[in-house]
Amino acid sequence: MSDPHHSCNLSHQHSESIANHSHEHGNHNDEVQPALQTLIWKQIDFENIRTLNELESDMGAKIVEKPWPLRLNAEPMLESDADEQLLMFVPFTGVVKLHSVLVRSSEHSSAPRTLKLFPNRDDLDFSAATDLQPTQTIELSQTSEIQDIPVKRTLFGNTYNLNLFIEDNFGHGATRIYWLGFKGEFSVLNREPVEVLYEKAANPKDHTLIQGVGDVASRHAM
Repeated sequence: MSDPHHSCNLSHQHSESIANHSHEHGNHNDEVQPALQTLIWKQIDFENIRTLNELESDMGAKIVEKPWPLRLNAEPMLESDADEQLLMFVPFTGVVKLHSVLVRSSEHSSAPRTLKLFPNRDDLDFSAATDLQPTQTIELSQTSEIQDIPVKRTLFGNTYNLNLFIEDNFGHGATRIYWLGFKGEFSVLNREPVEVLYEKAANPKDHTLIQGVGDVASRHAM
């Protein structure tokens, strides 16, 4: 049921004050159960998240670590420092088949606008993120609704980490983000196939059929 007093207050609040307003959108915009079925959260390596150009230390990690039930809360908040750009590195504890990126910002001009995605790199800085061709570029909306943006799944099928480059916003001097999430499928890293392949190479019958394998094995034994 709509609360007239609440609506009146909203009209006089600053456009960044979204905590109370956000709860009126959650039920019809985000189906909780389907989201939880594919939500990647526990599989994120929170301790190794890095964010460049954040105003307050570790805020990038905190908006990712914010759990699903608190996704509509206005705090903690990631804000950029020197300019509107942000560069985040989010590692996973295994392999993710990424389906979508979820972003919550606001209707204010500080909302992020252009998001560039670079999977499986741990060497990006602002210069490289600006010069390199991203795997995918996403145009975000100026809204306080949660944006669930699909990625090109064929390009993010084996994602170990994800770099998110916020290139610009809607005109404000700083960019602000309140929540960041991911949907996809998760697989634990498994090196067993490599070990099996090594054992096959050591089979004596293989040494008689493939010339040169015995010499390689001898060199490794030295």
